Amino acid sequence: KSVWIEEKLAIKRELYFGVTVDRFQKAYVAIASSAGGMDIEEIAEKMPEKLVKFTINPIEGFRSYHANYMAKKLGYEGKRMLQLASIFTRLYKAAMDYDAELMEMNPLVETVDGQFVAVDARLIIDDNALFRHPDYTARLAEEGEFSPEEIEARQKGLAYVKLDGDIGIIGNGAGLVMATLDAVQLYDGKPANFLDVGGGAPADRITAALNIVLSNPNVKVVFINILGGITRCDEVAKGIIEARNRLGFTKPMVIRLVGTNEQEGKRILSEAGIHVLDSMEEAARKAVEIAKKG
Repeated sequence: KSVWIEEKLAIKRELYFGVTVDRFQKAYVAIASSAGGMDIEEIAEKMPEKLVKFTINPIEGFRSYHANYMAKKLGYEGKRMLQLASIFTRLYKAAMDYDAELMEMNPLVETVDGQFVAVDARLIIDDNALFRHPDYTARLAEEGEFSPEEIEARQKGLAYVKLDGDIGIIGNGAGLVMATLDAVQLYDGKPANFLDVGGGAPADRITAALNIVLSNPNVKVVFINILGGITRCDEVAKGIIEARNRLGFTKPMVIRLVGTNEQEGKRILSEAGIHVLDSMEEAARKAVEIAKKG
């Protein structure tokens, strides 16, 4: 789709600098190396002596004197040290601004005429923070990284992944949704998506979830599997009725509701002529049966 043209550089030295999340230390860590151009994991394994690591205090942040220390460890002094340290601090700021799980320059080269140039860079944004970066999300959609449905789901606070099957899946909690996908596949069905409405899902979120799932023309039936804890079954039922009335869809639904306000949820659905099943296995089998009939 596009061509990227770079100036040819006369390289004197290749470096590495990155900021990433260290989940064991529960903090960001700045990592620098004099062996740029290689995977940082490979450097850590084969040449650990070439690594400089600094754990960043989340309250204090990454200050200029921390960056100076790291640049000096790479063998730089005076003006050159300050130049390199300035690049380090700016990358750290960018990583914080973009909610990065990882941001790195590899290689960061020193040219023969004394310039520092980031020849290649990588940014991984925390998926949970994408709502704060609509420009980035829009670009990913433009490049085909996310489908329009996935973009809409993120905006509505839903976790959605489109798959290749014909049975729409909606559940609350990633574990339950994964178990629902497994149950459908156990009975030789093919899930059309993964959709987690999250905990405590109100009626409008259920409506949004149904709208997204049903926007996929391949979906023949929707299997809704809710285990009510902080999610109330009556709120789920209201969302289902609201979605049916507002969207006017006619595709069949298989629903399992168990947990908080279960009886009230079942009553609401029953009055609307919608039957609810108690067993996940029975519901999965029913959804597959409907999908196979077309």
